[in-house]
Amino acid sequence: MSWSWTLYRYLALQFFLGVALVYAGFLALAFSIDLVDLLNRTAGHNVGTAVIIGMAVLQLPDLGQKMMPFAILLGGVFTFVRLSRSHELVAARAAGVSAWDFMLPPLAVAVLIGVAAVTLFTPLSARMFAEFAGLEARYVKGEASQLSVSQNGLWLRQGDESQQSVIHALRVADQGQHLDDVVVFLYGASDRFSGRIDAKSAELGDQAWLLTDAYVSGAAGSPVHHASYTLPTTLTAAQIQESSQAPDTLSFWDLPGFIRAAQAAGFSATRYELYLYTLYALPVLFAAMVFMGASFSLKLSREGGVGRIILFSAASGFAVYFFSDMTRVMGQSGTLPILLAASAPAIVSIFIGMTLVFNQEDG
Repeated sequence: MSWSWTLYRYLALQFFLGVALVYAGFLALAFSIDLVDLLNRTAGHNVGTAVIIGMAVLQLPDLGQKMMPFAILLGGVFTFVRLSRSHELVAARAAGVSAWDFMLPPLAVAVLIGVAAVTLFTPLSARMFAEFAGLEARYVKGEASQLSVSQNGLWLRQGDESQQSVIHALRVADQGQHLDDVVVFLYGASDRFSGRIDAKSAELGDQAWLLTDAYVSGAAGSPVHHASYTLPTTLTAAQIQESSQAPDTLSFWDLPGFIRAAQAAGFSATRYELYLYTLYALPVLFAAMVFMGASFSLKLSREGGVGRIILFSAASGFAVYFFSDMTRVMGQSGTLPILLAASAPAIVSIFIGMTLVFNQEDG
């Protein structure tokens, strides 16, 4: 019916505007807090104000991506409460429109926002966050490299099924292209140890590591000194950087290819797979936030419990956040399968939200 489509378009627009308003407020608050935090972290580092503001702007899309579920939840609550208080939902229900009917437009908008966030927003967020990570390493941490180097140094693995080598370096420079105090363990087929190389430094060249002041020994020992030694490699500077790069710095479109390349090179890609599956489940999580927001606001708003609505909404949002963080840790540790760890928060949230709406509408 024509009036139904008119109503659906109106509800969709109202929900989108409500989410946009809440999301804008979140972004403004996040930018202010992050700017103050960066000012504190860069104090005494001689960093210009323009650079600090630029860093805050570069990190904002990544923070905004993390706040989107909360914006969907509270934007839905804001929209449903406002429409209920203005008696627009009362008039729609009197005309025979059920709660499930007027929830369809917000659900459709939430799913579309989720798809757009994954396919369009995350590439921009990843690129800007990668730039932020570089500036943070330079101005805040004082590191020449963005690589996460533990107290025991950097470990790399390269090769294929026939031969592999494990590289250890105490210090890293030039974004992983220069290594100091290098030890290389050489392995043949079936992980059979075939030798070792100790070198003062290593420079990444074209498909080869150029080792300086190297002592090369076979499986039985007897080291032989080489002023320079060439070790073939398939690694690139980008792969070395990305091997310890945060998943947030990789675009949704780049993640599948990077995961395949990392696994082929012998790197662990668990956290990248988990992040990719989490992005797949994001539209479902946004739909769950609509159900939860509606369940809190439809009945309580008619009874005048706005304070309880805000309290329940905030509590449920934090519960979903902590549950997501718990399943992420369990997924990274191997306690849960990666697919289950990534999708569990969305699935559990949508079932809880639908159950609450059933109770409000039909219970």
